[in-house]
Amino acid sequence: MLEDRLYKRLEQRALKGNLRRLQNAETQRVDFLSNDYLGLAQNQNLHKKILQSLQQANLPLWGSTGSRLLSGNTAAAEQLEYQLADYFKAETALLFNSGFAANAALPAAVATRKDVIFYDELVHASIKTGFRMSFAQTQMFKHNDMNDLAKKLKRWHGRAECIFVMTESIFSMDGDSPFAYELAELCKEYNAYLIIDEAHSTGVYGEYGEGWCVEEQIEQAVFARVHTFGKAFGSQGACIVGNNILKLTLINFALEFIYSTAMPAQNLIVLSESLDYIKSEEAKYERNKLFENISYFNKKLNTLKIRNRNKEGINSPIQILPIPDVEACKSLAEQLQRKGFEVRAILSPTVPKGKERIRICLHSFNTQDDIDKLLQTLKEAMK
Repeated sequence: MLEDRLYKRLEQRALKGNLRRLQNAETQRVDFLSNDYLGLAQNQNLHKKILQSLQQANLPLWGSTGSRLLSGNTAAAEQLEYQLADYFKAETALLFNSGFAANAALPAAVATRKDVIFYDELVHASIKTGFRMSFAQTQMFKHNDMNDLAKKLKRWHGRAECIFVMTESIFSMDGDSPFAYELAELCKEYNAYLIIDEAHSTGVYGEYGEGWCVEEQIEQAVFARVHTFGKAFGSQGACIVGNNILKLTLINFALEFIYSTAMPAQNLIVLSESLDYIKSEEAKYERNKLFENISYFNKKLNTLKIRNRNKEGINSPIQILPIPDVEACKSLAEQLQRKGFEVRAILSPTVPKGKERIRICLHSFNTQDDIDKLLQTLKEAMK
């Protein structure tokens, strides 16, 4: 009975052409796919520093042996949280094992049935998982549409005990951003608690990679920010930054924190070294190189007259080429892969049906020659 039902669900997805399968990411193709925006996951200087620190640490244990609330808490974890809070210009920080865990934990821990959560229609699935577990009322607002958000905030003002607004600084499947000042002002006007997922801006935006909120100077207007380390940091894990009351609330009510084994010491060392590196002049150079590549990519798109979603281009590492047809989108991605470029088609349900696209991730280590060849191949394939 169960196997039949599961098989039918898989068969339906296969008939739509969007059945997911694992693909080996170890490839010699030019990387226009990964979230390793600054190349830290493959940076040899950083790698050497991590190995040296691991050797010097002479770790007594390879595993943390338990959750932070039991046997897994260490001085190293607390010191790293102190450093992260200082770096992200926040009062406190709390480590999580992944960005998904942090995003799911946050709304579930702070919101209740008496509250309402407004969320951008394109937020991560992890955020939606979290607010479903909170049992709060939810209201979707149109993507980056501050007028729509304002109307809904006005309609709900006074009807809920607390109002939360959840969005992202850089949207993972579109690469665009909300209007920072308008967003902060709206939340201030309606006494709403603003929560921002900084996953794709961490390490990339801000003078030293402190994220989009710091670059836009709205970090003090944000109740909580989620920063993840699996992208520009080139590592794994996440933290939530905010005030002391938020941190204590998460320690007491965030199930993903309470019941998860803590990061082992070697992970903490990797993150500490990555944090030191990302604040360095070398990382600053990589950020500048990344934004040079973003500018070059957008100019080249216009030169070749390739249809992008935005005439002016998007000033983020995530670039989108809409191909609103499942088979056409998959075929184009496969052609690019055969030509030596690592890109993927993004299909429903990751994006809405009819919004299929080729998602191109730019990096500091991509060369202008790489970009030229990719776009020329793309133009020829699209004919």
